[in-house]
Amino acid sequence: MWNWRVRRARRRRRRASSVTKHYVENKAAARELVLARLVHFNQHYNFTWNRVAIRNQRRCWGSCTSLKNLNFNYKLLLLPSHLRDYIIVHELCHLKELHHGQAFWDLVAEQMPQYQQCVAELRAIDKLGHSVAVLTAVQIRYAVNAVASLPEDQLAGESNAQLETVS
Repeated sequence: MWNWRVRRARRRRRRASSVTKHYVENKAAARELVLARLVHFNQHYNFTWNRVAIRNQRRCWGSCTSLKNLNFNYKLLLLPSHLRDYIIVHELCHLKELHHGQAFWDLVAEQMPQYQQCVAELRAIDKLGHSVAVLTAVQIRYAVNAVASLPEDQLAGESNAQLETVS
């Protein structure tokens, strides 16, 4: 009777330690990326914030407190760049508009005019979960789709250029 509980506890400990290791290894890179993008987008908005925290969250990509503290999930690193930028702009806009009213969405649209597509993509990803394995698979799928959408002549030109540099 107790055997399955012991196995489950061991499995959880193993999983937690690997996630924690991934978090520790990537937290600094996530912080650097988020701060750089915040500064980039804030050139337009000119908002002020108190602090930026990088966390290991299960379900949340980012949040903004009433004290103007911005929190981001370190797994933003694993998302395609347009989704990372959307999340950063979204939280940045909460510095002025705390709620998701029309004024908030108008602010978001100033920098991310196609934000609704990003929302839909993130909802689809959220249904799969925020695990590192899932997000890595999502990253690969976006890369494959990006290559597949390139015109044939551009693909041929790139492969020829690569061959010339090798020879």
